Amino acid sequence: MSSNILKTAFLLTAMTLLLMLAGRAFAGQRGMLMALIFAGIMNFVAYFFSDKIALATYRAQPVTREELPRVYNIVERLAQKVSLPMPKVYVIPTDSPNAFATGRNPNHASVAVTHGILGLLNDEELEGVLAHELGHVRNRDILISSIAATLAGAITYLASIAKWGMIFGGMRGERDDRDGGSGLAAIAMIILAPLAATLIQLAVSRSREYGADDTGAHWTGNPYALASALAKIEAYSTQRPLIATPSTAHLFIIAPFLGGMSFGNLFSTHPPTAKRIERLTGRPAEFS
Repeated sequence: MSSNILKTAFLLTAMTLLLMLAGRAFAGQRGMLMALIFAGIMNFVAYFFSDKIALATYRAQPVTREELPRVYNIVERLAQKVSLPMPKVYVIPTDSPNAFATGRNPNHASVAVTHGILGLLNDEELEGVLAHELGHVRNRDILISSIAATLAGAITYLASIAKWGMIFGGMRGERDDRDGGSGLAAIAMIILAPLAATLIQLAVSRSREYGADDTGAHWTGNPYALASALAKIEAYSTQRPLIATPSTAHLFIIAPFLGGMSFGNLFSTHPPTAKRIERLTGRPAEFS
């Protein structure tokens, strides 16, 4: 848990410094101060409200035991088995199969599944997926993932604003700017800010999918069910891709397809599904 606390502190600090550098590039010392104030507000929002933002992004709706007993009962049974507080259960209205967990700690956790995953998986496979998501909760991954989603989205949004501001002449450095240095710095920040946000996000999220796979398989005692679920989700997602934002793609059990993203493994928020299946089953996975 201490490792994850350090990672969270690193993430918040890195994003704060990135915002301050961007503020200085755009408006000197005054811009740096404004960026520091904005970063403080963003860090507060990211810590306390990142889960709500992630759920709202995908129009997730809370459900009760009566409304979705199949999922609710599985989550409740697993939570009791491993002594976790019962998380809130949400459903995302899309036919694309996927799931994610979010929240700042096990006492404030939520698990969301899509309509598509409910029709695609049998009960054992669904249990494997939900055990994986509760593994993220137990491993304290959900705070870092949620904060990364919020801050990466914010920094990318600010870079977009800066780009249009420069296009329309709205972004200028201080009077003492020489040789266009401030303008070049601003352009560099516009290019590098989304990249830096993405790389910071990947640094704290990618390897943890293996850990959640191992935890979920251990809890259910059935790694083959989770492996089968991963294969089904991977295959079906190509037919009905989930429309996701780059800043939140790392939350899901299988990475959604992102339009226009063609940078290969550098921007991959998950290990290859075939490798995850091979680790679970001890046999190479085969995809058609």
